[in-house]
Amino acid sequence: MTRRIVVANAPVSYGAFELTVGHDPNVPDGLALLDQVSAAGYAGIDLGPVGYLGSGPVLVERLRERDLGLAGAYLELPFADRPALRAAVPELDAMLDLFDAVAPHVAGPPSRPTLAVMGTPERLAAPGIGARDPAAGYDEGTWDRFSDGLEWIIARCRARGYEPAFHNETGTHIEAPAEIEQILRRTDVQLCLDVGHLGVSGGDAAAFLRRWSARIDHLHLKDVHRDRFAEIVANGEPTTAIWSREVFPRLGEGDLDLDGVLQAMADVGYSGWLVVEQDILPTSAERFAQAAEDQRANRAFLAARGL
Repeated sequence: MTRRIVVANAPVSYGAFELTVGHDPNVPDGLALLDQVSAAGYAGIDLGPVGYLGSGPVLVERLRERDLGLAGAYLELPFADRPALRAAVPELDAMLDLFDAVAPHVAGPPSRPTLAVMGTPERLAAPGIGARDPAAGYDEGTWDRFSDGLEWIIARCRARGYEPAFHNETGTHIEAPAEIEQILRRTDVQLCLDVGHLGVSGGDAAAFLRRWSARIDHLHLKDVHRDRFAEIVANGEPTTAIWSREVFPRLGEGDLDLDGVLQAMADVGYSGWLVVEQDILPTSAERFAQAAEDQRANRAFLAARGL
């Protein structure tokens, strides 16, 4: 596996992501984050919000100095609302422009546009409801609009030379296994399987990976405290509690069968980026130091298993 799989980390593991960058004064410095990722032994990094790690030649220099590739970038889009989707296209183009700037200069598999659907107030208020109540899902007309919008964005990415991957995300309409399978049947998009988000939505990541291996070409690896997520649901807490209550622990300290996931990856011949994520909120400098220690431990967990 080590010759085909490239292990990356992500800014969200240190508390830097769409909900915090530009909003939370405790977000760690991008340079300090890159230094920690490199020192921990990762071969790549996800972009995080555009500009957070640098732009254009500055980003290229920072990545090359640390021998890091660029795994991809996460972007939520309103696929079922075509006017809103058109208005969001500049965000996609800015991300792809950064990919263009970086691609000739860094090693590793190609960067992946990692797409997800924007959450709605109803879904964000009830994380995991897609698995608990199928009636909470899209109706047929919305599925049709969603699929059309997604295919439009897929074509735009491919026209720029990038193969997008769709990311399952808690608090959105694509969180439960059946919802993920809907988009795989309705479109030809490849899947970025996030095993942690699948786990909190009642899915078996190893079994899902085996079933849909031909469509999975990007992976986000997390562990999960299932009991902590169950408390969030029982208390009626919103999706943001997943981060504030740290549902995703160090690899091997939660409830997912990660060795089973890694075995499934080997059995189906998975190759490409494996992005380690441990989503947190950036509450303090001390929490950043803990995050850096956690990511070193996560890298060691995988190294001990031949990755």
